[in-house]
Amino acid sequence: MKRFLSILFFLCLVNFVQAQDENARKEHFNLKKTVAISAYDPVSYFTGVPLKGSPNFIHLHNGIVYLFSSNKNKKSFIENPSKYEPAYGGWCAYAMGLKKVDKVAINPKTYKIIDNKLYLFYNKFGINTKEKWDKEGEKKLKTNADKNWNKIISK
Repeated sequence: MKRFLSILFFLCLVNFVQAQDENARKEHFNLKKTVAISAYDPVSYFTGVPLKGSPNFIHLHNGIVYLFSSNKNKKSFIENPSKYEPAYGGWCAYAMGLKKVDKVAINPKTYKIIDNKLYLFYNKFGINTKEKWDKEGEKKLKTNADKNWNKIISK
């Protein structure tokens, strides 16, 4: 009985820690009505055509809701979520790479795959930050963005 209570306590503790981690992720992710990537299918970016997801193919991953355009894409995501989740919680990569860090919204159709990772960018009112990212130096901006993102998620 004592062993059972110890195991039960441990499982409750694990669930509590997981819930805290999920809440922290939700706090840092760019979500629209609780859904990531403006309801676009994260796997579809890797086929070269971003597609809107469908509520028929939904998956909750560590507190973040994703929609998919097909069951096949949903299964691919479940098998390897770290490959398909967007960098920087789905916030604009260019803005994340600047000295004054802001979480800036994105246009889900403005993206780039770098080293098999999805990066999203702001593109509205004639300002395309993906073009700025490419022009101003991806390597430097990405290095800065990685550092800035790590600061944000470690708070």
